[in-house]
Amino acid sequence: MIQKSSWRALVILGFSFALCMPADAQAPSISANGLPTVSTGEIAGAIAAAAAVVVVVVIVAVHYSKKRTITGCVNTAANGVTIADEKDHQTYVLSSNTEGIKPGDRVKLHGKKVKSKDPDKTLVWETKNVAKDYGVCQP
Repeated sequence: MIQKSSWRALVILGFSFALCMPADAQAPSISANGLPTVSTGEIAGAIAAAAAVVVVVVIVAVHYSKKRTITGCVNTAANGVTIADEKDHQTYVLSSNTEGIKPGDRVKLHGKKVKSKDPDKTLVWETKNVAKDYGVCQP
């Protein structure tokens, strides 16, 4: 997965290449109706640039609109309520909205991973809401 800073660097690099193209030293040719003529290469270049911008915007919009979820069993621990993620097999300490989350239940939570400020780098899940409660965890 590409990091936020990598996306920014790619966009800046793309714009830099587009802006450093050499200028055409020839005067534009004028058609019979007084308008400058445009070559098919210039049209293709403009269409390709517009398509690239649309693709980048769509990818960024889809990436940031995705709802991040975690599914697993909720437990109590010394440092609070935790959830063991079924996908990455990591244990996260729950923060923010833990209302309605009962230890011993298997739940699906909307939220996001956050960096811990603790020196032990505990994994933290900032819960926004409970998406689904599957009931009691099965051993």
